[in-house]
Amino acid sequence: MRKIFVFILMLPAFCAFSQEDTTAVSPWKYDGFFSQQLNQVSFTNWVAGGENSFASTSIVVLGANYAKDKNTWENKLDLAYGIIKTQDTPMRKNEDKIDFLSKYGRKVTDKLSASALVNFRSQFDAGFKYPNDSVVVSRFMAPGYLMASLGFDYKPVEYLSIFFSPATGKFTFVLDDDLAAIGAYGVDPGKNVNPEFGALASITFGKDIFENVNLASKIDLFNNYTDAEKSNRKNTDVNWETRLNMKVNRFITASMGFNLIYDHDTPVVIGETPAGDPITGPRTQFKQLFGIGLSYNFKK
Repeated sequence: MRKIFVFILMLPAFCAFSQEDTTAVSPWKYDGFFSQQLNQVSFTNWVAGGENSFASTSIVVLGANYAKDKNTWENKLDLAYGIIKTQDTPMRKNEDKIDFLSKYGRKVTDKLSASALVNFRSQFDAGFKYPNDSVVVSRFMAPGYLMASLGFDYKPVEYLSIFFSPATGKFTFVLDDDLAAIGAYGVDPGKNVNPEFGALASITFGKDIFENVNLASKIDLFNNYTDAEKSNRKNTDVNWETRLNMKVNRFITASMGFNLIYDHDTPVVIGETPAGDPITGPRTQFKQLFGIGLSYNFKK
């Protein structure tokens, strides 16, 4: 099921590549970024102490964009998976990401388009509550996020997009019955889907800010103005991702990035009661990464 679903997500890109070039200038443009990052530390009779470790992260970013007359269609698939193994702990994942975005636009003016957007996010593998690796806290489609929006896309320059939708459906899926039973990721206990309806603002930036240095950043702001709890309508979900790629030479790239998430419906463990029960509440989540490895870019 997982392989079929990922294939469906990649279908627009595959279809784009299969188009025959029947004109002098194709309306399709393709781009891609592949990176394999490795990190290894080993100690032998090291008096100062230390722990042997190995880490590996794979990143794949594919894009297929169409532009002809007043019509545009942008497709982007962002995949990442990483593992880490230390001397005294079993192998664990340290990165796991599936992010697919498809946006169609019909130009109203040179810089403004009426647009429809679909965004899907999830992960490949199960996540565990360490050190007890028998307690599953996430897996494919638990959670999974799907957003569908109708709105307007403003592009003052080629490398900046400002999308706003007053009508956005956001669906949080928890297709693991054990996690759904405890109401994980904001679903009602025993339910597999949490539907929300509200407004979305999405800002995307992507540009070579210096020679061989590319900055890509995207922030999504979603407000559920139809929340049954009126006090929650003032809360805004935030998902902000930024990646800085610094090209050392043709095949070596240093990458640095972060991901900031705030979702009022997703509680985080912040302590425990005297009886040992967890205390949870909404908190800002933050992930940072840095790596150097082999890479390959293409544009067509």
